[in-house]
Amino acid sequence: MSETSAPALGGRRALPRNASNAAEDDLPTVELQGLTPRGFNLQDYLNVTNVHLFKERWDSNKVDHHTDKYENNHLIVRRGQSFFIQIDFNRPYDPRRDFFRVEYVIGRYPQENKGTYIPVPVVSQLQKGKWGAKVVMREDRSVRLSIQSSPECIVGKFRMYVAVWTPYGVLRTSRNPETDTYILFNPWCEEDAVYLDDDKEREEYVLNDIGVIFYGDFNDIKTRSWSYGQFEDGILDACLYVMDRAEMDLSGRGNPIKVSRVGSAMVNAKDDEGVLVGSWDNIYAYGVPPSAWTGSVDILLEYQSTKNPVRYGQCWVFAGVFNTFLRCLGIPARVVTNYFSAHDNDANLQMDIFLEEDGNVNSKLTKDSVWNYHCWNEAWMTRSDLPVGFGGWQAVDSTPQENSDGMYRCGPASVQAIKHGHICFQFDAPFVFAEVNSDLIYITVKKDGTHVVENVDTTHIGKLIVTKEVGGDGIRDITDTYKFQEGQEEERLALETALMYGAKKSLNTEGIVKPRSDVDMDFEVEKAVLGRDFKLTITFQNNSPNRYTLSAYLSGNIVFYTGVSKTEFKKETFEVTLEPMSFKKQEVLIRAGEYMSQLLEQGFLHFFVTARVSETRDVLAKQKSTVLAIPKLIIKVRGTRMVGSDMVVTVEFTNPLKETLRNVWIYLDGPGVTKPMRKMFREIRPNSTVQWEEVCRPWVSGPRKLIASMTSDSLRHVYGELELQIQRRPSV
Repeated sequence: MSETSAPALGGRRALPRNASNAAEDDLPTVELQGLTPRGFNLQDYLNVTNVHLFKERWDSNKVDHHTDKYENNHLIVRRGQSFFIQIDFNRPYDPRRDFFRVEYVIGRYPQENKGTYIPVPVVSQLQKGKWGAKVVMREDRSVRLSIQSSPECIVGKFRMYVAVWTPYGVLRTSRNPETDTYILFNPWCEEDAVYLDDDKEREEYVLNDIGVIFYGDFNDIKTRSWSYGQFEDGILDACLYVMDRAEMDLSGRGNPIKVSRVGSAMVNAKDDEGVLVGSWDNIYAYGVPPSAWTGSVDILLEYQSTKNPVRYGQCWVFAGVFNTFLRCLGIPARVVTNYFSAHDNDANLQMDIFLEEDGNVNSKLTKDSVWNYHCWNEAWMTRSDLPVGFGGWQAVDSTPQENSDGMYRCGPASVQAIKHGHICFQFDAPFVFAEVNSDLIYITVKKDGTHVVENVDTTHIGKLIVTKEVGGDGIRDITDTYKFQEGQEEERLALETALMYGAKKSLNTEGIVKPRSDVDMDFEVEKAVLGRDFKLTITFQNNSPNRYTLSAYLSGNIVFYTGVSKTEFKKETFEVTLEPMSFKKQEVLIRAGEYMSQLLEQGFLHFFVTARVSETRDVLAKQKSTVLAIPKLIIKVRGTRMVGSDMVVTVEFTNPLKETLRNVWIYLDGPGVTKPMRKMFREIRPNSTVQWEEVCRPWVSGPRKLIASMTSDSLRHVYGELELQIQRRPSV
């Protein structure tokens, strides 16, 4: 393609940056060289009259490329794999005297060497890894081509042209939006950097549009379904818009490492006006509480239409939206949850909990926080920038926690590198390593200012790392992909490797821990239901022939799921006398009235018990969280569960609390069954029931799911879901 000369931009480059998929310049329809002879008639040469892209859902192009689920009328193909088009000419095509080629163009300043202008030559044989077009059928005035794309091609929306050669220059078809073609990453192509060789895993991590996100507590794991909706109308364009908004150079959009890193920055709005505003303060004015979202579709469509960040998100919302972004573009991805996740502000592999001499937590000195759980993503790709062996799953996190290279983003960090302590490899491996491997250290602050290490818990952080199982809604434990078992020689070696590569331990805790006390202490929290009293039972065990007296302290706190305390709602001290070789139980009643007025949306209560043995001055410390059981929404369906048939969906909720719920919003979603919708109820009185009915007409067959959530001024994180089997419409 000829390029007109342009003035140099600041003396550095001849063309401006090509960083927008949406921006475009039309190619000239006629490029004639020199003077044309009298009598020259364009109609004497081969002219294109029509182009057929076989872009219907049932056409082989979409079925073979696994893009038939996208609600999009354009041709969508995956790179590195051949597809068919048909070109109709004004007369029969004669390969001996007629020369033409197909051209693909993306962005405003197309250049062949940047991959933004792609001339596709007609060849006798297609070659793997190279662009080419082979004539597979000639019939009358039509030619059918098999077009092979490069497995390293830019991912995005291309404009398509057909150029015909004449002795006097090039004749090109005019711009036709109907022939625009989306090219995506291809996990089915061995030459693609995102190739995944297991068909069931591709089905799960690329094609599944409904997921399960795990939250709650290590001892009380809770689940909620999430509508990724990567095939819904407008979502593919919204994902491309996210990269445009980041002003990501088009030439880098074929690299999954770069795409996932840009995505991790853009899904949060912290420093780049990205998709979602994070909020962890329980105040959600002028926005939607994070717990109310049922999926990614509303969020991405709102971001694209308003051009403003959407309010509000927390870690599972960021992870859900990021998963949609990755799967939509063709990168295999999954949401993972790490229970007891260390947010280590100085990445020193130590979470320091400072205690007063009486056993109370010193909140001024205790800066690190342990999140009850934290959700991030993993994306599957080869890592050509790292040594062999560090490809596969890469941790990527879009929750804005720490600054990385000037922006709030994290990853991609090789999970394999994290497991073996090779934290020198980009990107952000030290931070992820600390999230799953830090030690919990209890330090007593003496009155003279000295610090004494009382206890080191090496097993609390990264207690369990999980994701959804392939092909089902169950839980899959992937802890061993991030870390070796505690106490194994390999685990010690991985830690030493991480320390060698720059991870810090501000205190050397090896051998510093006091000998084990004669007295053991543990406590259990009764399964607690929102709005009801429950018990906490502390057990003291004396393993010696000596008699001991203990001073114990219980602190109950309302906490954010990030481990940050909002308020202390329970405080109790008591003395315990232990006879030799005996145990004693102490029961503490937690009343609903003590916690309900202060409660945060996820119903997390955190209990901290410390005890000092008077005779030995030993300090015992234990902490546990509990999640209050929250009532559920009930979803019912009446009518035929079939594509194209109306069915009535009812969402029902009964208020179990002793107070009236005000400003109640109920949200309903179900990819392939209904577009996201919501309804407001001004109030729901105690023990009252509300019902909401909507008529839905499914358009996707197979296993589907309806997902509902409810939010109000005083009660949130209320969910419900219903699995459906939608039948195909019988063919006439």
